[in-house]
Parts: sequence; C-alpha cells; structure tokens
Amino acid sequence: MNSFKLLAMTLLTSLSASAQQPVYLDTRQPLETRVEDALKRMTTHEKIGMIHAQSKFTSAGVPRLGIRQLAMDDGPHGVREELEWNSWQPAGWTNDYIVAFPSLTCLAATWNPAMAQLYGHTVSEEFAFRGKDVMLGPGVNIARTPLNGRNFEYMGEDPYLSSTMVVPYIKGAQDNGVGVCVKHFALNEQEIDRFSVNVNVDERTLNEIYLAPFKAAVQKGHAWTVMASYPFWNGVHCCQNNHLLNDILKKQWGFDGAVISDWGGTTDTEQAATGGLDIEMGTFTDGKLKESEFGYNDYYLADPFEKLINEGKIPMSVLDDKVRRVLRTIFRTAMNPAKVIGSQCSEPHYAACKTIGEEGIVLLKNEKNILPIQPGRYRRILVVGENADRSLTKGGGSSELKTLRDISPLESLRRLYGDKLDYAQGYTSGRAIYDEVDKVDPKENERLREEALQKAKQADLIIFIGGLNKNCKQDCENADRESYDLSFGQNELITALAKLQKNIVVCTFGGNAFATPWIGQVKGFVHCWYLGSMAGDALADVLSGTCNPSGKLPVTFAKKLGDYSFAQYGAEAYPGVNKQVYYKEGLFVGYRHFDTHKVTPQFPFGFGLSYTTFSYGRPRLSANSLKGDGKLTLSVDITNTGKREGKEIVQLYIGQQSPVEERPLKELKGFEKVSLKPGETKTVDFTISKPMLQYFSAKKHDWTVDNDTFAAYVCASSEDVRGKVSFSYQQ
Repeated sequence: MNSFKLLAMTLLTSLSASAQQPVYLDTRQPLETRVEDALKRMTTHEKIGMIHAQSKFTSAGVPRLGIRQLAMDDGPHGVREELEWNSWQPAGWTNDYIVAFPSLTCLAATWNPAMAQLYGHTVSEEFAFRGKDVMLGPGVNIARTPLNGRNFEYMGEDPYLSSTMVVPYIKGAQDNGVGVCVKHFALNEQEIDRFSVNVNVDERTLNEIYLAPFKAAVQKGHAWTVMASYPFWNGVHCCQNNHLLNDILKKQWGFDGAVISDWGGTTDTEQAATGGLDIEMGTFTDGKLKESEFGYNDYYLADPFEKLINEGKIPMSVLDDKVRRVLRTIFRTAMNPAKVIGSQCSEPHYAACKTIGEEGIVLLKNEKNILPIQPGRYRRILVVGENADRSLTKGGGSSELKTLRDISPLESLRRLYGDKLDYAQGYTSGRAIYDEVDKVDPKENERLREEALQKAKQADLIIFIGGLNKNCKQDCENADRESYDLSFGQNELITALAKLQKNIVVCTFGGNAFATPWIGQVKGFVHCWYLGSMAGDALADVLSGTCNPSGKLPVTFAKKLGDYSFAQYGAEAYPGVNKQVYYKEGLFVGYRHFDTHKVTPQFPFGFGLSYTTFSYGRPRLSANSLKGDGKLTLSVDITNTGKREGKEIVQLYIGQQSPVEERPLKELKGFEKVSLKPGETKTVDFTISKPMLQYFSAKKHDWTVDNDTFAAYVCASSEDVRGKVSFSYQQ
C-alpha cells in the first residue's frame, strides 16, 4: 500500500471515529443532552469516583470517556500556592506567584457593583491560567460579631449589600468559565467550635439575614457550586443537612449545580448521601493521620456509599442526581471550550487590584483637613507601625497567598516624600502562624515603642500604620479574636504619640471593626481593610490626594464590644455554651440594632468621608401609594458642593410604620455610587417595589407584606438621614 492510500485510509478512519464521538463531547449540543449522554455511559464505580476527592484539591473525571477531572483551589482573594498532590505541603513551584486582590470587606466597602464585576473577572483569569476550574469563594456569611476571624473574607453585616455585591462578582468570574463556590453555606459566623457548634436561629432571622446573600448568589448570580459549612443546624452538620441542602437550596431556590463540602466537614455516609452533598472533600486528610491509614476510597461518599448503592439500601437515583450536578460543573468549567486561557500577574490585574483598593479605603476622620498630605506641607514626617512594612498577604489560613510582588505603604510613601520621611516600627506582632500565637518578647516591644517615641519628638506629622493582621487570633481562619481592642499595645502607643505630636493620622488594616479609644486625640483616621499586592500605592494615593476616598463602611464600628447586639445576651449568644450558640438578637444585627435601639456607634454602617462635600435635594416620589406588584420611583438630586471631583454613595433605607410583626426601624434596600465634578448635580433614581417591603413572617412561614404606611429614607449613612418621604402600600 502506497503512502497516499495509507494517509487516505487514516483520515477516513479518523473522520468515522469523530462522527461516532459521544454527544457529550459535542459542545454544540445542549448542556443537559451532554450530561444525560455521559451519565448513561458510566458504571456505578465511575459515578462514585466523581463525587469525592482524589487529591487535596481535585475530584476525578472519567478518563475512559474523556471526562476531565475537576480542579479546585482556595480563593477568593487570589489563587492559593500550589500544594503537593497528596499533602498539605507546598509543592515548591516557581510559577505559582500571583496577584493578591483586596479582601472582600474592602470590595464591599466600595459599594460599587462595577468593582465587584471587575474583581470576579480579573481574579478568575488567574485561576484559569493556573488550570483551576472552581474558585473556593466568594464568602457571604454575615459579620454578626467583629471577633470572627474570617470576617475579612466576607462582605459585611448587611444581607442586601452582600447580595448586591456578590452577584456581579459571580458573573465576572463565570463568564470566564471559572466556577465560583459560594461559601460557607450556612451559619458559619464564628471560628470558635466551628466543627462542632450547633446554631440555634429562628426561621425568620435565618431567611431575612443569613440565607439572603446565598439566595441571591444562586438565583441572580447563578453560582455553579456552593460550599456547605462546618457547623450544625438543627442538630445536623450543614454539609449533610437535608433541609438546608435539598429542601431550601435545591428545591426552593432551584440550584442545579454541585454542593461541595468544606474540607473535613463530612461525617456520615448515609446522611451525606441523602442530605444533599454532591462532592466530599478533605475528609481525614488534615495531616493528623498518616495518609496510608485512610485513602480517598475510604471517604464517606466513596466505597461505603457504593456498597449501600449495590445493596439497594440507597436508590441509584440519589447517586445519579449527584453525578448530573458534577457533570454540569465539569462541562461548564473544565470542558468548556469558551473558558479563557487567562493570565497571571499581568499589569491589568495589578491595575484592577489598585483601583478596587482605592475605592474601598474609608476616610473616617479628617479634622482641620489634615488630609490630603501635599508634598512640602511638612518638613519631617514619621511613619510608625508594623503594618507599614509588613506583608499582609501572608497568613490568614486557607486564603494565604504567594505573591510575586507586594508594594508596602512604607515603600510608596518613601517614593512620595523622599528624605523627609523617617520610619519606626513601634511594635512587633510575631509571625503569621495558622494555629498558634507566636510569642513576642515584651522587651523587644518596649524597645520599639521607645524608639518610636523618641523619633516622634522630631516629627511635624506622624502617620501611624497599624491595625489587625493575619496572625492566629487576629484575622485568621480557625480562631476568633480575643479582644475588641487593637493588639500588641497599639492603643497605648497611639495615645503616647498623640501627646507628643498633635498632627497625627492613624491608618489601619484589618477585616473587622475595633475599638478606637484614641479617636479624640488624632486628627485623621483611615481604614484600609486588606488592599492586596498594591496596598502601598493605593493607600499613598489616598493620603496624598491623588485619589479622593469614596469607600463607606460595610460594618458598624461600635464604641465598645458590649454595644453590639449579640453581646447583650452573654455567652449563649457568643461563642456558645456546651456547643450550643443562640442567635438571640434575631434580626437586630449590625446597624439594625444600633438604629432601632438608639445605641450610638463610633462610626455607623455606610459612613465614609470625602475630600469634597455633597448636598442632597429633597427626595421625590412618582406617586404616594403603591399597589400590588406595581412600582414607584424615588428621585433625589445630589450636588458636589466642594472643590474637587468625588464619588458619593447614596443609600436608600425603608421602614414600616405599624408592622404586624416586629421589624427594624429601617433597612437598606438600595444604593448607588455617583461621580460628580465640582458644582455638578445628578439625579439618582431608585425603583421601589413590593419585594423591598416584604418580610419573612414567623406566623405564615413565608414572605409577606402588610397593608401599611412606609417611609423611604435617603441617607449618606445609616445614621445620616438626608431626606424622608412616606407612601402607602395596598395588596
């Protein structure tokens, strides 16, 4: 046979084989057609192989059928350092350095859905470039207590703000073919006893506060996967809770994706199999046991589940439902031909990181316009504080990041102010160890303090850069903060510095609120959250005035811990007694409590200053009544009355006059971030509709609305009401 005939036969054979390829490989076919075609070709053992881990961060595909594995990795602030296939040790790669993006608290503080979309788009490009299919994040648990070690991974205390910000984040990521895994579903509002605490919460509070952001992520964001959480609810682990995962998530909300366990959150084969879990990850692979003692085939949803299927004790339909959900996820991500190649550490990613960080920084005090700091205004500037030169991308637990480059505040400020600037560390906090507090020599802290105080005597301006960090029992997974105060002697150091120099600006990092007993002694206060790789440039641009700050608080800063609502009810409300925690404050979380019960915060929810000023016109309604499913338009004019361009966040709250069931005084129902040039006026329009007036009735066990009079409050923060109008509602 000559070479031409051989080539022709080879091509014909190839074309014939191609024509007989399974439908699920043909991406022109509808998703469900591909899923069903793949499912019917699989053996029981192959199905079982897809619903549990095969390594620390992958679950298996079906090589025989050309179905790819599912590769996951920790987020949501960037792709975690590559680990070894079968251990928690770093793999030692040299090409897994990434951009650290700002914390999700910082994203929430932008109050800008466009920033959320940009965040999801850019961070998912880095996941795609690393070959990851699912990003473990974003998190939308509620900041019920400022002591929660993982609040920095979430979006604040209000379910509406979290819901509005998470949806564009999800769409930005999934448009690139990278699935999000919204976490931690649900009631994971503390790290203390997170594996064993049973959360007691009433049905109404559960629906209005704690489930709302997850519902938005599923129904509006169309999240492809959800991560079930560690705690118990109604005596059953959330990772295998039938009512939570099957009844609410899948049936009520129509979720068609896969539920992934939190790592090590699965504890029982039958409960996991029938309780709605689809992929089991991390069981007994936390380094406490030798790997040889427990293999991936020993997982609850592995051999033990297959045995129950083969014995007919659990119907095949239960397994098939799980596999369908996993196949959908694989076809949407790993086998999605439209999935982007992505990029890593690109200049557009650094630019996005800086932009998001700048919009999230919150200016909380600016007495006598001490900010911005123009070059030449001061002869001698002293920067004090460990966070000026400390990497805040390290530590924190599973969200720790391996960055290619981080720009520190000290580096950026030195570039701006040159030899006018001096530095004193002031204190030390030790290493960012995951599961223990690093011991610090008190003598070293005293030495650093004295050095700072001596240098302060020569300064014309002090910039203190401190706050929290990602050490154990700070902003870190697996432990909560032990105090509402700043640690490492910072409060005392700030007070001592303020006595030596009245021109002092405090800049803090951290994902939580904290006490500010020195607030009356300093002229400026800026809170930065965590700003990621471009932290220094973002903060320096705000301090120097290159960027006009426009962030506002997504959490309430109380004067003291006892002012928060949960603190009124003792240890039963937090951290719990005998592994039982009771959300006794009910709906009155965050500003709902401060507002309704007339407790004055240090800084209210939604508060943030600018280098310019804004005036609000009188709000106008398109009608005085709303009927049924109709709509009203509320309009308000906003004017920049200052001398420079800036952005204002206009907030809409709604309250009911005579509720049948108890309600907060008012609740956030809308917001818009508007950019204005000096002297410019823009009209902001809000649409008011029935869903904005509804509450979850404890009597009816469903969403309802009363015929009543409602008030719409136009606000600059939860406490700063700029206008109020009333309207009636009738069914």
